[in-house]
Amino acid sequence: MGWISSPVPGRPPLVRCLYVVGFLDLFGVSMVVPLLSRHIKLLGGSSTVTGLIGSLYGLLQLFSSVVIGSWSDVVGRQSILTVTLILSGFSYGLLGKSSSIPLVILARIPTGIFKHSQTIVKALLSDLVSGHERPHVMGRFYAVCSVGFILGPVLSGYLVELDGGFYTMCFICCTIFFINAGVVWWLPFNELLYIPTKESHSKTEINCEDMCTTLCKEENRKGLSTAHNGVVRRKTLDPLWNQCMSVGQNIKGLVCSDLWDIFLVRFLMALANLLYYSNIVLAIEERFSIPPRLIGYLISYGGIIGSLSGFTAGCVIRQYNNKTFLLLLHSSILTCCTMAVYSFASSIQVVVLCITVQGFSTTIGRTCITDVELSRIGSQARGTLIGAGQSVTAVARVLAPLLSGLVQEVSVSGPPKLGAGLALLAILHMLFIHSKMSKTLDAKAKIQ
Repeated sequence: MGWISSPVPGRPPLVRCLYVVGFLDLFGVSMVVPLLSRHIKLLGGSSTVTGLIGSLYGLLQLFSSVVIGSWSDVVGRQSILTVTLILSGFSYGLLGKSSSIPLVILARIPTGIFKHSQTIVKALLSDLVSGHERPHVMGRFYAVCSVGFILGPVLSGYLVELDGGFYTMCFICCTIFFINAGVVWWLPFNELLYIPTKESHSKTEINCEDMCTTLCKEENRKGLSTAHNGVVRRKTLDPLWNQCMSVGQNIKGLVCSDLWDIFLVRFLMALANLLYYSNIVLAIEERFSIPPRLIGYLISYGGIIGSLSGFTAGCVIRQYNNKTFLLLLHSSILTCCTMAVYSFASSIQVVVLCITVQGFSTTIGRTCITDVELSRIGSQARGTLIGAGQSVTAVARVLAPLLSGLVQEVSVSGPPKLGAGLALLAILHMLFIHSKMSKTLDAKAKIQ
């Protein structure tokens, strides 16, 4: 297993497999979700019912994300990822059999609770590479997943015109999840989580002991954690009650940590981006009289730019000498300026330029915020942290439609203007964090 910590240029087969898992995951989901509203209306559901079903999914994701992520810290990523993929597959299979609104609601509940495969895969990737390699790997993972999200609707657009097209897409999505579960089960973990010793014992900016669980401490005391060839192996032998207690300890440690400043940055930038995209179709159509077909091409173009940007994330971060927080600050400034320019754009050419820059800056920013968060905790709680980050983003997803609707009553360009304002708040907060970090480093230098 020495290849796990190999450098990124010769990425290990396991990392490549996880890229495939992430691609297939979003490819399958993007086939079904865009057409779910249409399916609900064909079953007799109103727009209100469609919105309530979407909100139910969002609320379940909000509360379950951190729990599933923490559970993967305690039990092991491979086991939990396999379980979540299987249950999500059954859920999409049930959705394919749904012939009434209650069945649709019933099918969406397991998905809302267990559809956290992206969260666990990101935690797995962070376990398998060093901190120096992580931004490059995460950027490529986001890029590959974006490709899946772009291609999925293309195939579903053809299948939906067939008889029973929606049910066929649900069956394909279900099959994809089962294939992913088989791939994950086949991966060479063998119920053991391998973490490079150098990373698991590294000192971070916060007290890692607060993030470690009672379970891990007990295992170390009893000698259940063993080391072989410089690799720590942690077996999952505790009963269910101890696992639940350990999950609770992980979440408590996260709540008591000093990560809330970074979570605030994530929330503000996520809300800003969601507001920017919330009414982009309506705004471009009203402001420039562009037909919906061309607007669709513009949105697809933005997605392609974002995907390509993910492949360049590692190179950009290396140009910054791996100072991901500084790059996060600069990408947020670029995002803020782009939103402001888009809000007052007077020609479609300016809009195209804004979409290009926005696709690049948001992808780089998303990669950087994940790396900044992961660099501030120990390896024991990565799943908990990534799950909490997803919960923070879920809060932004709940608030964005409401704020967008209220602001659009004033101006069609209101949402991106408000997004630019929120991005500016995030930038000011990051400047405060950077100043505080600089003072801490200066104080440590004087002591030494």
